[in-house]
Amino acid sequence: MRRYTDLFIDTIEWIAAGFVGIVALDIFVSVLLRYFFSTSIPDSYDFGRLLLGILIFWGIAATSYRGTHITVDLVWGAVGPRAQRVIDVFATLVLLLVVTTQTVMLFDKVRTTMADNVLTYDLHLPTWPFFAVAWAGDVSAVLLIAVRTYRLIFHPEDIHETPREEVIE
Repeated sequence: MRRYTDLFIDTIEWIAAGFVGIVALDIFVSVLLRYFFSTSIPDSYDFGRLLLGILIFWGIAATSYRGTHITVDLVWGAVGPRAQRVIDVFATLVLLLVVTTQTVMLFDKVRTTMADNVLTYDLHLPTWPFFAVAWAGDVSAVLLIAVRTYRLIFHPEDIHETPREEVIE
């Protein structure tokens, strides 16, 4: 089971990395066309902002499990290992609550965007599929945070933390 969970985690991280590449390619091609050919991709602005939204939510999924998001370790660094684990579990539970609430609200946004038939400006493409892909990233974040919480509580040795860097002044 652990192997399949790690495969799931790695797949989500690769999907997030893929969206980074897609956003970078969209920006690069848009700038190239505008600079050299004085033209643009139809709906490039809409695609750019929608893809950036997707990237953000899949990025939340990718960083939530590894614990590579921004943290403040002032108290954490001053306490012992047992208290550090308690702080980690509490912080992860709070994160799980917040991201789960966000996921529910984002699903409502997907539903209303589809019901309102919101379209892109030039090509008149529906925007709800972009919102749905972003929502799938948020669902992935909830699943990964739940796995992280479970592992922090029952199998802390299975957490693949990036080493915390020490600041030397």
